[in-house]
This record gives sequence, C-alpha cells and structure tokens, in this order.
Amino acid sequence: MKSLKEYLLTGAVLPLAFQVQAQVADTTSIDRTYSIGEVVVTGTRSETDVRHLSQTVSVVNRSKFEQTMQSSLLPVLTEQVPGLFVTSRGVMGYGVSNGAAGGISLRGLSGGNARLMVLIDGHPQYAGIFGHPIADAYQTLLADRVEVLRGPASVLYGSNAMGGVINIVTRKMREDGVRTNLHLGYGSYNTLETELTNRICKGRFSSVVSGSYNRTDGHRADMDFEQYGGYAKLGYELTDNWNLRGDVNVTHFNASYPGPVSALLLDGDQRITRGMTSLAVENNYDQTSGALSFFYNWGDHWINDGYTPSAGETPQDDRFNSSDDMMGLSLYQSTRFFKGNRITFGFDWFRYGGHAWSEYVSGEKAGTCSDIVDRHENEVAGYMDIRQDFGRWLTLNAGLRVDHHSRVGTEWVPQMGLAFHLPRSIELKASASKGFRYPILREMYMFPPQNPDLQPESMWNYELAFSQRLLDGRFQYGINLFYIDGKNLIQTLPNPNGSGMLNQNSGKIDNTGVELQAAYHISPVWSVDANYSFLHMENPVIAAPEHKLYTGVNFSEGRWTVSTGLQYVEGLYTSVGKKETKENFVLWNLRVFFRASKWLDIWARGENLLAQRYEIMAGYPMPQATVMGGININF
Repeated sequence: MKSLKEYLLTGAVLPLAFQVQAQVADTTSIDRTYSIGEVVVTGTRSETDVRHLSQTVSVVNRSKFEQTMQSSLLPVLTEQVPGLFVTSRGVMGYGVSNGAAGGISLRGLSGGNARLMVLIDGHPQYAGIFGHPIADAYQTLLADRVEVLRGPASVLYGSNAMGGVINIVTRKMREDGVRTNLHLGYGSYNTLETELTNRICKGRFSSVVSGSYNRTDGHRADMDFEQYGGYAKLGYELTDNWNLRGDVNVTHFNASYPGPVSALLLDGDQRITRGMTSLAVENNYDQTSGALSFFYNWGDHWINDGYTPSAGETPQDDRFNSSDDMMGLSLYQSTRFFKGNRITFGFDWFRYGGHAWSEYVSGEKAGTCSDIVDRHENEVAGYMDIRQDFGRWLTLNAGLRVDHHSRVGTEWVPQMGLAFHLPRSIELKASASKGFRYPILREMYMFPPQNPDLQPESMWNYELAFSQRLLDGRFQYGINLFYIDGKNLIQTLPNPNGSGMLNQNSGKIDNTGVELQAAYHISPVWSVDANYSFLHMENPVIAAPEHKLYTGVNFSEGRWTVSTGLQYVEGLYTSVGKKETKENFVLWNLRVFFRASKWLDIWARGENLLAQRYEIMAGYPMPQATVMGGININF
C-alpha cells in the first residue's frame, strides 16, 4: 500500500485529489487508505508539513488522471480545483492564435494574459514571445501529480505567477522492477487516444519513457486535430544524499480552426512544436536540502490565420512563423538552523524571447519574409522564504523576492502568512501576498497597439482559510475567503497622444470569492466529494465563471471502479465589453473501469451525457454527448 506521503496532499483545504480512497493506482493495484495523519508535501521549495502552509495548494495525483482516462491534464483540473477554469471548443485539442481554447483562469486571472504560470518540476513553461502557457503541451503522460497554488506565487517563481501556479510534477518509478503500460481508446467523432509508457527502477537508476498519438475529426467541419508527444526522464542516486536527473518532453500538433459559426473560416491551419528539457542536481540531508537546475524550453509555430468568405475575404498572402525559447538557471538551499525553523535562499536567472516573421507565399511579396520581432530579455532574482514554528499551535511564513528585469527595472515582492493549529483537527490560516508580472514581448513590440514603455502589473491577495478533519480523517471540509486588489493592468485603449489604439497600464482587479471543498469516505468502497467556488468581479473577464460546482460519487470493489460527477457552471462570460454574453450549463460525466485480468483493463467514459447545448467560447458550440472506450495492457 502506498503511503500518504506518496499521494502528496497539500494546502489549507485538503484537495479533492484524495477524495477517491478506493482507486486504481498505476493501473496495477487498488489502494485503500483511510487514516490521515501529518502529511509531508512540497508546499514550498522544501518538503513541508501540510499544517504549516499558509497558502492554499490543491493536488491531483496520478490515480485521478488514470481514473478519468483523459489525454490532457486540464479537464481534470477544471473538475477538481475550485476557482480554476479552462476554456474548450471541441472534443480534443486547444490550438493557438485566433479562436484558440485552453485559456486557463484562476480566481479571474488568466494564463492567456500571462497572469497564471504553468511549471514542470518547478521550471516555468510559457512561450518566450507571447508569455502564455501552451495548453496542448500539458499531457497526462507527464504527470505523477499536479499541484495548484491558488494565489500569488511570485516570491518563489517571479513574473507571470501573480495569480497562481500549476506545477506538473513528473513521473518516476519508486519500486525496483520494469513496468510497461499501453493505453488505447476510440470514440465519438473518430477520436483516437494512445499512450505507451515504460518505467524502470533498478538500484540507484530509474527511468520513464512515454510516447503518445492522439487525433480527432472534431464535431464541426474543419476542426480536426492531431498530436504526437514524447517524454523521457532519467534519474540516478549518486549517493544517499545526492541525486541527478534529466528529462526531455516534445509535443507536436496540427490543428484546424473553423471560426465562429456566424463567420465560418477557411484555411485556418496551425503546425506547432513545443519542447522542454532540464537537468538538475539535488541534495537532501536531515538539516538541509536544495537543488541546482538548468532548463530550456523552445517552440516553433507556423500559422495560417485563414479567411472568411462571407465577409468578402480572400486567402491571405502571408503565413505567421515564430521560433521562441526560454532558458533558466535556478539554485536554492533550504536549511533548518534550529528547532521549528526553516529558511530557504534562492537565485533565479531567466532569458526569454524569440524571432517572429511573416512568410509571403502569394501576391506581390511572394517568396519574401518580413520581420515582426527579434528580441530577448533577461530576469535575475534572489529570494528568501522563512518558516518558523511557535510551539505546537502557530507557524509563521514570510518571504521576500527582489526581481530585476533587463528593461523594466526592479520589483520587490513580499508575502506573509500565519497558520494556527487548533484542537479538534482544525486549521485556521491567514495570508497576504503580492503578485506581479512584467509586460511580455507581444505587448511591447509586436503588432499595433504595442507600447515599449509599459510597466509591471501588480496585485495583493488577502486570504483566510479554515479546514477540519473528522471521523478519523474520513470526512474533511474547508472554506477559503479571498480578496484580490490589482493595479496597472495592461489594457488596449485609444491612444491619448494620437490616433489608433495603444497598450496602457490602466486596468484594475477587484475580485472577491469563496471556495468550498468537502470529501467523505463513507465505507471502504464508497466515497463522495464536492467543491464549489463563487467569484465576484468588479471588472468581468471571459472564462471566469461566477459559480462553479462539482459533485462526485466513487465506487470501487473487486475488479470494478466506477465514478460519476456533475459539474454546474453559472455566469460564465463568453464575451465582455459592449455586448456581454453569459452561459449557464450542467455537465454529467461517467467513467467505468474493469480489471479483466492482471494484464488487461477495460474502460469507458461518457461526457456531457445530458447532451447540453452550450458554449464556453462565443460562437463555438460544444459537442453534445460523447463516448470513449478502450483498453489498458499492463506488462
């Protein structure tokens, strides 16, 4: 049986990742765990007792991703994490550029605007030119677990983490042996999912190698999607206290963009390649632990924005091309100087940017190229994070980051929090933290209304959290209250010094919200769970619903595992401005898993089984009921 440490529950409110107590683990055995004690997690750079974290972190573990049988991580996070929402436009794939889905928002702050950061093993993952995450790059084959820090994480991770972070912790083999798993699935709209993974652990050496191929015709014409993915990770324990690891991940996808139903688009095609690699040396002693790591991310984009015949448009003469990259060096060491104390010192250096150009394939300029931007910028930062226990009932957390940008200047980023450990397994937490982001290259240098004089955005998040465990840990619940006050948001407005439009630091954030979570393990075979979030925005944005509710029921006995859930969304803005539109909808999903033998599993899933008609993006109706089925072969 796996320990709770392996499941890595985190946060001021215990995450729904632990809601399934009788679930399939690594597709080879069913684990049942009911007692919950003190859990060691990675809530900061070092392993941390869950009670001592002042910020809210939710964790979704590998078992949950395998149970839902999704090729992408993001739909599962939308269900499991209150306050988090991801846009979608079809059966599979998100795409980029005009009409792209995969916009990730957390408490009304969007990754599409570089206000939410995605990490892989703590390393930033975003396009060097555009500054936002690429949703199609985050596949299930990567993840051992995913940690979502709800609230600013700029002290540890710098710019773009002002609204929070999604940290994908990659897979590894823990027990000696060799395991191989083949996942195959087929379903609605000629959709195919495949994944082959091999894991090895022998002595001090471990490895994970995965490959995947996914495709769909889509539920609309000209909405096909095709994706190839590969991941490899090698690890070696040099000594009992020093580890060496390296990994590489590459994904390529071809996507078609049909445009909104009211203005159908032709030739909207994209060919995108994204990759990342990292190398880390880690140390872990009784009193101190740390790491030195290097990472490099890259991407190549080819985009035909297409044309709309109904608007009198003709095929475009040019194709957008870009090649971007981001590299970084991260060093940190966390030390316990005396009882109840932990201090972390860290250093980060990032370099990011790229080259974008238009390639003309027809017209007078055929055979020529025109540069759009060719630029790189740098960040360098140092930070300190302090955690101090005062007896058994109080923990103080405080941190400070000094971050310098090669063009914008220097930003000071503080945060502070208290965690009270009260009788009857009650945790009460309060925190105040600053988040910020530098203007990205697109906003400063690409396309009108670019403005090279933009300044950083910033915000403060104030939060209270209460949680309690009852019935020997079988029932847990929690509530979070937060207020976000932001300024200098970059908006596109009329140019005050001339004609046209200009990016300007003029926007504000004034968001308040409530987040609830609960899970009850009724018996060894039955469990239920729920989460709810309410978000009030003085300045509404798209893809951030006012109400989001998810309730789930899980059953596991013998060879059978069945889970079902209802998701209710109300007040989802699909467009804002002069013409605001909102959507309300209810989705019912069902997943069934049957272990036919030691080496063969049979699974099926159904989504939107109520056949709801709804849109998440204006002009892009979502598919009605869809089904997928397949097998897992384990050897």
